[in-house]
Amino acid sequence: MSRTCPICKTRDVVADYRPFCSKRCADIDLGRWFKGGYAIPTQERAPDGDTLPDPAND
Repeated sequence: MSRTCPICKTRDVVADYRPFCSKRCADIDLGRWFKGGYAIPTQERAPDGDTLPDPAND
């Protein structure tokens, strides 16, 4: 089964960086995690009663 890099969609996935094709694509994905790009939207309330900011609106 052929896999593709989830960042750049190339089929040249390297075992050392799997599921990515390179360190560059792995770092891009890590940056997205750090910036909250993969956050799941929620309607939870903060402890003070305000709603939490929606990362999709940033």
